Amino acid sequence: MSDLALGYLSFPVLLLLIFLRAPIGLAMLICGIGGIWLATDTTVVFMAKLKSEVYSTFSSYSLSIIPMFLLMGQFATLSGMSRALFKAAEAWLGHRKGGMAMAAVGACAGFGAICGSSLATAATMSRVALPELRKYGYSGGFSTATLAAGGTLGILIPPSVILVIYAILTEQNIAKLFAAAFIPGILAALGYMLTIAIYVRLYPDQAGTHPRLPYADRAKALLAVWPVLIVFGLVVGGIYNGWFTPTEGAAIGAMGTGLIAFFSRSLNWAVFRDSILETATGTGMIFFIVLGAGFYNGFLALTQVPQELSGWVTGQGFSPWTVMVVILLFYLILGCLMDSLSMILLTIPIFWPVIQGLDFGMTTEEVAIWFGILVLIVVEVGLITPPVGMNLFIINNMDKDTPMTATYKAVLFFVGSDIVRVVILLLFPVITLILI
Repeated sequence: MSDLALGYLSFPVLLLLIFLRAPIGLAMLICGIGGIWLATDTTVVFMAKLKSEVYSTFSSYSLSIIPMFLLMGQFATLSGMSRALFKAAEAWLGHRKGGMAMAAVGACAGFGAICGSSLATAATMSRVALPELRKYGYSGGFSTATLAAGGTLGILIPPSVILVIYAILTEQNIAKLFAAAFIPGILAALGYMLTIAIYVRLYPDQAGTHPRLPYADRAKALLAVWPVLIVFGLVVGGIYNGWFTPTEGAAIGAMGTGLIAFFSRSLNWAVFRDSILETATGTGMIFFIVLGAGFYNGFLALTQVPQELSGWVTGQGFSPWTVMVVILLFYLILGCLMDSLSMILLTIPIFWPVIQGLDFGMTTEEVAIWFGILVLIVVEVGLITPPVGMNLFIINNMDKDTPMTATYKAVLFFVGSDIVRVVILLLFPVITLILI
């Protein structure tokens, strides 16, 4: 069997392992190691690769940003920032029809800016906002769908762990990717709020209202979120202005949120230990997937599958826009079945050479950044797309009285908002690239 045929055969084997419920990192590691051994047909090359890949993968300085951002998110959760954000948004929007759902989305956007994880944002904000939404007459399906959709903002609004991984895979500037994600992230939050406004007019019995608060109470609630503004401004602003590197910015953000948690009396030795353990667990999970992807992508490079696929697509004369749409549709479907990190690590080394070989009238760097933001948004849609959207299961697990079908029905409105946003960003790349 030729190396190329071996590379193509690895895809159904990988899918079979995933179908058999093998962890995605382990599945990629098995396919990568087994593929390299079969392709080289020599133990020497195989053992040399096994020895060098682990060191070359984890000695990357850029990867040290991941545990820092994860620790930053842990401290942010402990310090009560999520509750302060929701209370501030609730004070200003809660008296409007659908206002508390809009407040939940706004709080998710703010928390996502200091967390960087979609699942963590969804889980944390649901603990704070779900009881309040149910208290003021919001239906279970509408409440869970809103929080599931709002949670996806954590993956897009910088700083984002997935953006860091994408930047490493495509060798792009992390600071520029963070800047490019800012406007699409704001558009996502505004789009969700518009969706809520439409939904409560179509189904007025699905939402209640919060009593209007005096402006003095609103101002007091707004002042309580100053730590979030400081941390976000320092980390993202410092990275964007070149005051420090993204890795240094992540360390500063982790230290800042840790100090906020300490001075808010939320941080003691037991809590600090738990934060370190949670960060280590999350980092270990991500790094194991990165290692598995490193072996599998090394095997694919050895078999020349990405280069052959890129050459075939270029030789067919397909329109670059047609190829882009097909790839995005593929991500949308795959997002219903896999988590976002695994999708990025598995597919970007295959699809990026294809996109890189097409002419969109932009520089390679601009195409890489634009493509990365589009992929991230479509992956984010997969997190709330039935039947296997991961955010849907996390939120619904916290409200067991709400049937999953009710959540599915309401979340389709948010999926529609996401698709409209993807189309806009696809047709007008300048929206994504204007800040870089």
